[in-house]
Amino acid sequence: MAELKMPEINSVVIAGNLTKDPVFRQTNSGGTPVVNFSIACNRRFRDSNHVWQEDVCYVGVVAWNKLAESCRDNLRKSSAVLVDGELQSRTWKAQDGSSRTVVEIKARRIQFLNKRQKNGEEDEEGFIEDDCHGNHHDEIHDEEQGHIYEYKYLSSD
Repeated sequence: MAELKMPEINSVVIAGNLTKDPVFRQTNSGGTPVVNFSIACNRRFRDSNHVWQEDVCYVGVVAWNKLAESCRDNLRKSSAVLVDGELQSRTWKAQDGSSRTVVEIKARRIQFLNKRQKNGEEDEEGFIEDDCHGNHHDEIHDEEQGHIYEYKYLSSD
């Protein structure tokens, strides 16, 4: 009988607000753009007395290449985002010599959910940035009841 294997699925979709401004830098080897930020995501549940409670979950996010640059240019503390990505863990040595590990989301796509002002005109919705599916750039404009929704799909090379 063939050995059964677990499917390799690693996918996360989460929405929340940035807890502080994103931290942008470039790698020492090659200068690849990378940005890190943390989002707060609320979770509602009923306690044992059937009373609604709310809990906050803080999640770290990392984005690379053009997606990182777009985050640097468009996100600030309290920005609302929808992140689509995968979980990854990394380990490093702290200054005291101890080993530290963090689990974070490596973003594939981020949708900016806040409305933005463009040239002093009416607000516009944010846009989606795609960092991992080939080299393409599409721009779609939808008009619905006078609102303009702009979605940009960017990919890194």
